Amino acid sequence: MSAVLVVGAGLSGAVIARTLAEAGQRVHLVERRAHLAGNCHTARDPQTRVMVHHYGPHIFHTENPAVWAYVNRFARLRPYRHTVRTTFRGQVFALPINLTTINQFFGLSLTSEQARAHIAALAEPGLDQARNFEEQALRSIGRDLYEAFFRGYTQKQWGRSPRDLPAAVLRRLPLRFTADDSYFSHPFQGIPEDGYTAMVEAMLDHPAITVALNTPFAAELAKGAAHVFWTGPLDHWFGADEGALAYRSLRFEIFRATGDHQGCAVMNFADAEVPHTRITEFRHFTPWESQSQTLCARETPFEAGPGDEPFYPVRLADEKALLARYVARARGLTGVSFVGRLGTYRYLDMDIAIDEALAAAQAWLRLGAAMPAFAVDPLTGQAQV
Repeated sequence: MSAVLVVGAGLSGAVIARTLAEAGQRVHLVERRAHLAGNCHTARDPQTRVMVHHYGPHIFHTENPAVWAYVNRFARLRPYRHTVRTTFRGQVFALPINLTTINQFFGLSLTSEQARAHIAALAEPGLDQARNFEEQALRSIGRDLYEAFFRGYTQKQWGRSPRDLPAAVLRRLPLRFTADDSYFSHPFQGIPEDGYTAMVEAMLDHPAITVALNTPFAAELAKGAAHVFWTGPLDHWFGADEGALAYRSLRFEIFRATGDHQGCAVMNFADAEVPHTRITEFRHFTPWESQSQTLCARETPFEAGPGDEPFYPVRLADEKALLARYVARARGLTGVSFVGRLGTYRYLDMDIAIDEALAAAQAWLRLGAAMPAFAVDPLTGQAQV
């Protein structure tokens, strides 16, 4: 029986490999990096023993009980409630914007209903649907809160004016008129006790799975494979011969401190003149551990170039047109399917990536050679199988 080739050892690749192996299919997985778990890779710092999220903070949150049950097969997820703070002009505020944020920012003592009316009075009217991030923000929260918390941060994060970003980017962030400062509202939230890499190791611990690290994909690896699941960047399959899809990447500056450096896991920096967007203090992701030292990472976004790790797909008008050309070419192929955040050029939370990977693997088990290039359409996000 020929093995299925899975390219990439992130969550999507690991879930596909495990699902196929449990169905009796041999799987060979290759990963160009020296570690498992992709961009959710975690490892303990040898000096401080703090568990480090090497590619930025990852918090597992979902409303899908099946996905929650799935990850708990491979790791003990300890309860974790994520909170974020932001620094603006020397003051620290809670995010997402909530009742406490509103009262602190305006120096008021409003009730929930008073705060709702106050924000409604500040919001700028518009007759048509908001055309971009800035218009959406002005219509939702008004100019003062937008310019304090979103304009500078968004410019740094995306390297583009908020006027050039879609309104949907802001719609993902809640606005609350209670004192609830939880960043996520999903019923299932946690972090693997031993880190995400240990969880992925457990997923790949199956006799039908072989793993090769430090192994970039080469065409000869696919020869004779029963099927290829590609979790790398979609354009890389084609050698980016029509042009590279645009991504934002991240630069991490690690530094050590004593005690508790900032009192929270993530501190955003909203001022436009501060070059970094946030500082992550990793010890706060394991509140069940006692740490005498701390380790932090200062995070600065930049435009991804050749050799840089891609993090956030840009997906503006030019990229969508280029994406459509690659999608059309991919649909003309047989024997390969494109999955995951990079393979479908979409921003995916971990739970969505897992759910889509499960669906892709199960679809191949049903369809075999009739498996389409995409289980989820990269252009619309709609399921194809």
